[in-house]
Amino acid sequence: MIRKTMTVLAIAAALGAVAAAPVMAQSAAAKAAVDAAKSAGTVGEQADGFLGIVSGGDADLRAAVAEINTGRAAVYKDTAAKTGVTADAAGQATAKQLYARLGAGQYWKPLGGGWVKK
Repeated sequence: MIRKTMTVLAIAAALGAVAAAPVMAQSAAAKAAVDAAKSAGTVGEQADGFLGIVSGGDADLRAAVAEINTGRAAVYKDTAAKTGVTADAAGQATAKQLYARLGAGQYWKPLGGGWVKK
C-alpha cells in the first residue's frame, strides 16, 4: 500500500507540468469551448483524469471534449510507459491536480459517483 501511494505521488509530481500546461493535441478552439462549458456547468472534470459532459452540450462541444480527452489519453499512456504504472493511475494522479484547480461552482465526478458541484 505504501509503495502504491509513493508511486502515485511520484506520478503526480511528474505530471505537475502536464496539468499546469495545455495538454498535447488540443486546439485553442477546443480549449476555449471546454473552459466556457466548465464555467457554465456543462462540462466537468472526472477522477479518471478525463473530461465529461455534465448535461446538454451540442455536437461541437462533444467534439471538443473528445479532442482534449484524446490528447490526455496520449499523455497518460506516455507517462505510464516512462514511469512503469498504468495509464489509469497516471490519469487519476493528474485528476487530483485538476480537482485542486477547479473553480467554485464547477463540476467534479469522483470514481464510481455522480457529478458534484465544487
